[in-house]
Amino acid sequence: MAVLVLSGILVLAVGGCACVVWAARGGPRWVRAIAGATLAAGELVRHTGRASRSRSQGSDSDG
Repeated sequence: MAVLVLSGILVLAVGGCACVVWAARGGPRWVRAIAGATLAAGELVRHTGRASRSRSQGSDSDG
């Protein structure tokens, strides 16, 4: 079951990356929408990772 879920996530990630590349080359409107969603999700993940890192570093320096 876990393999199926991870495979689905991998397919979505690869498809999103393909849409980003296609949109950069002037793809149709629906491709640009998917590319925008993919880039926004990437920024959200990056921001979430950065926030959790800064929280863990802050708690280490307080001790």
